[in-house]
Amino acid sequence: MHAAVGDRLLVRGAVVGEHDRQGEIIEVRGPGGEPPFMVRFEDGHQALVYPGPDAVVVPAHGSTHGGS
Repeated sequence: MHAAVGDRLLVRGAVVGEHDRQGEIIEVRGPGGEPPFMVRFEDGHQALVYPGPDAVVVPAHGSTHGGS
């Protein structure tokens, strides 16, 4: 999984009734665009995220890195 600053991280709800979460990637700490990512979620919470298989990177408009 690769990302760039400005991309969005979508984390699917893991159990029935749990909502998907999404946020903006504000920092990429791994080499070559790899995790971990510092993410600012919609509620304003910021977290260092090591995305699992339930996460998808959505490229920002005009991004050329390929997303996931």
